[in-house]
Parts: sequence; structure tokens; C-alpha cells
Amino acid sequence: MAEEATINPDGSTTFESQQEEFFDEKMGNDDVPPLGEGGEEVTTTDPAVFLLIALALLAVVVIIIKKRRSQAEAADDDFFSNLDGEKFNLRLPEEVDNYYAVKAKCEENGYVPGQGLQAEAVAKNPNHPHRLLAQALMKRAIADIPLVQHIQKEAPSMNRLYSQSMCSVKQWRNYQAAEAMVSAEVDEVRAEADELEPGWSQLIWRQAMQYHGMLKARHEQEQAMVKKAKEEALAKAAEAQKKQNAEAEAKAKVLAAEKAAQDLLKEEERKKESASAFAGGGIKKGFLDG
Repeated sequence: MAEEATINPDGSTTFESQQEEFFDEKMGNDDVPPLGEGGEEVTTTDPAVFLLIALALLAVVVIIIKKRRSQAEAADDDFFSNLDGEKFNLRLPEEVDNYYAVKAKCEENGYVPGQGLQAEAVAKNPNHPHRLLAQALMKRAIADIPLVQHIQKEAPSMNRLYSQSMCSVKQWRNYQAAEAMVSAEVDEVRAEADELEPGWSQLIWRQAMQYHGMLKARHEQEQAMVKKAKEEALAKAAEAQKKQNAEAEAKAKVLAAEKAAQDLLKEEERKKESASAFAGGGIKKGFLDG
């Protein structure tokens, strides 16, 4: 292919290839920015910017996932807490403090714990410190029975739920705290029983269970009697009200019948008066004559 020549004003001739080499040498191809369509300058973005944007998006995604996970865990804790309510929010009965108050008072009066049973002295004195302490300790043990039964009842199910990851950590910790509290109370009662009478620790909980059963049965019997008495009172009141309503209804019927009879008599009297007035008045002869 022939190269086109350009005639310069001075008469010299320059070919197109020479012009391109001249401009390349003067301007340099590296210094000329790339041009897009229409001759516009094309700008390139630093890859580090894309990397920063990707890292920011990744951080946002991680934060959202963690937030949703924490909300889900909190919802699970609320679910299990609401499900079980105050099941393991246990407190020791007031009989515990009462026992220690009686013990402190007995010690102030000179009683020394650990002396064992003094049968003769206790029999002669119904207010003997040993008797008072034994009674207070038995009341304490009886009051503890519902707590012991509650933990014994819930222990298998809670252990099974925890092993299967079906209860929250918070609920499991509440159960463990309640179980530890009740276990410590059982051991403390046994220690106090042995201090009062050696060997009593082997029997006190069995005796407390029996007494608790007896008291519970008596309480239920009393409640049943109270309920029955209330039902009978309500039945009597309903029967009396029914009788009163029947009497009132009968009285109302009698009054209505009497009123109807009086109205009927009055109506008959009005009819008689009207008939007599019409018969006695007459019309004079010649009244219509002209």
C-alpha cells in the first residue's frame, strides 16, 4: 500500500508514517489517556476501592447475622422462661429463720447444743430447750417437704431437656441453683437433728414426710368440708329465693285476679246504670211535631 505524502510550504515532502513517528517521539504514547466513544476520556478505579467496599459489605452482613442470632437466643430464653414461669424461683420457708431464732434464744438461756436427749428433764418441763428445738426443727423439715418434692419431680425432665438441648442455659442454671439450695437445706437439717439427738438424721425426713402427709390430708379434708358447707349454704339460699319468688308470684296472681274481678264488677255496674238511664228517660210525645 502506497503511503500518502504531504507537501510542506518549503517544498519538502513528508510521508504519513513519518508524521506518526514524529508525534510519537514528541508526545509519547504512554502520556495519552485512552479515549472512549465520542472521544471522551476513560478513567479507571483503583482496585483497592472495590476491596474496601467488599470488606464493608461483609462487615455489615456479619453484624446483621450476629444481631439476628442474639435476638433469636433472647427469644428462646424468653420462651423457656415464660414456659416455666417461676418454677425454680424457690425460697426457703420462714420456718428456717424461726428455728434459728428459737436456737439463739435457747442458747442465751444457757442451753448447750450437742448434749443429746435428756428424757427425764424434757418430760418434766414442756418448755425445755431440747423440746422447743426439736419441735422447731420438725416444723422446719415439714415446711421443706414441698421444695424437696418439687426438685425430685422436676430433676428427671430437666436433665433430659438439657441433654437434648431443649432448655435454655438460663433455665438450666436456675434449676441448678434451686437444686443446690434444697440439697444444702436437707444436709443442714440432718446436721441439726444429729446435734439434738445422735442418729435422728436418719429418721427426721421420713417423719417429716409422714407428718406432712397427715397435715396435707387434714387440710384437704377441712377444705372439702368448707366447700361442702358453702355449697349447702348456697343451695339453701337458692331454695329460699326460689320459694320467695314462688310466693311473690302467687301473691301477684291473687292480686291480679282480684283486680280483674273488681274491674268486671265495675263494668257490670256501668252497663246497668246505662241501661236504667236509657229506660227511664224516654222520649216525649209530640216532640217532633211541628
